[in-house]
Amino acid sequence: MILTVTLNTALDITYRVPSLRAGASHRVSEVLERPGGKGVNVARVLAALGHEVTVTGFSGGPTGRVLRDRLTEVPRVTDALVPVSGATRRTVTLVDDRTGATTHLNEPGPHIAHAEWSAFQEVYEDLLPSASAVALCGSLPPGVPVGAYANLVRTARTARAARVPVLLDTSGAALRRGVAGRPDLLKPNTEELAELTGSHEPLRATQDARRRGAGTVVASLGADGLLAVTPEGRWRATPPAPLTGNPTGAGDAAVAGLLSALVEHRPWPERLIRATALSAATVLSPTAGDFDRETYERLLTTVTVTGVATAA
Repeated sequence: MILTVTLNTALDITYRVPSLRAGASHRVSEVLERPGGKGVNVARVLAALGHEVTVTGFSGGPTGRVLRDRLTEVPRVTDALVPVSGATRRTVTLVDDRTGATTHLNEPGPHIAHAEWSAFQEVYEDLLPSASAVALCGSLPPGVPVGAYANLVRTARTARAARVPVLLDTSGAALRRGVAGRPDLLKPNTEELAELTGSHEPLRATQDARRRGAGTVVASLGADGLLAVTPEGRWRATPPAPLTGNPTGAGDAAVAGLLSALVEHRPWPERLIRATALSAATVLSPTAGDFDRETYERLLTTVTVTGVATAA
């Protein structure tokens, strides 16, 4: 079982309009509603790849009830969310059908009380012995300590069962504090990496992030693919050509690709190929955050990986 942690879950609502204009009224052509938050998105892709996944984090209020109801519709995903008194946030995406541009409105999330945070930590520790890997994903809701991810990484490293590998995918202060917990894998994009290290040169910034505590860093370079700096070597994965589409959820798909290949004990080049192909297939999908299996399998054969393994 792969465990994904989404402390700031969300009910994702997508509105499609023929043409988005500021200050105007719009007739919505399509509405899509589904459970979200980065770790939940990762879980959905992992389940589509055939992995058993448990989702934990927080859920509360009417929005949280809808989120949990929708989770029951996703095969191979188990709900271990912790109830809270506040209401789960909503994220609203506006899609302009004419241009393909997307506009995002993200609510901050409920305030988490000290007792609720303690209850989550107990659930998390109970789940670790059954986990083959852990993904800590997304923002921290109000009330959760800024060093929460560092503590959750350390807890996984000292779990009662065998040590559980941990992937961290967050930003801002949560990333700066979280990397000090020494996660096995850090998955920032270039903006997050630059904010963490102060460097806008991807290779230099990735190496610096490793020095700050991450075992391996896989940086998302947008349309240019992925850059991985690991103890085993350094690689760059590149999609076959520039892609036009909706990038929403592409980073979460890449995380799912990395995790799925990690628990299958694939070598690093294969992990990067899978992650890059999934990310690209998500960009090309007409539904944000989803991927088409045929497109993904075709892209697996076209991703290019270059790099070198560290000499033994």
